[in-house]
Amino acid sequence: MPTIGWFEILIVVAIAIVVLGPKDFPVMLKKAGSWIGAAKRYVSNIQNEVSNLEIHDEKINNEVKKEPKKDE
Repeated sequence: MPTIGWFEILIVVAIAIVVLGPKDFPVMLKKAGSWIGAAKRYVSNIQNEVSNLEIHDEKINNEVKKEPKKDE
């Protein structure tokens, strides 16, 4: 899997400054940071929900195993 080095990041930043202009570049960085933060919170929330489901499922399975079997 290819990796992105500092030189590639520097090239992308330089092109972004040329395309957007030095005045709009900080605004774009702030928006990108906001989007990345929102995406991280969303993924974290999903991971917590899945973890809670797994814990809940384990509790239910343990309760079912502990119940004595009724002979009919």
